[in-house]
Amino acid sequence: MKLEILQEAEAELKEAVERYEEIEPGLGLRLKEEARETLLWIQGHPELPRLRARGYRRVNLKVFRYYIAYHIWADSIWVLAIAHGHRRPEYWVTRTRRLL
Repeated sequence: MKLEILQEAEAELKEAVERYEEIEPGLGLRLKEEARETLLWIQGHPELPRLRARGYRRVNLKVFRYYIAYHIWADSIWVLAIAHGHRRPEYWVTRTRRLL
């Protein structure tokens, strides 16, 4: 399946990486690498995470308190958000409307 990442999700990751780099050099790069590895895992196992009530799937990062929310549409995996797990839950759900 093809992996498509919404601009907002890319911006969320970029912002988080920059924030962690300010805290400690190298920490942001670790977040970026973990997100990349998780995206590759999702691409290989897109239907394994459970389908949530709002029709999306989610994978938590192992080290950082972020998760990747995505929706499977046709032959693509659409990454809707790379979001912090303890801030503004599901603020991004309206992004799915653009896929339908």
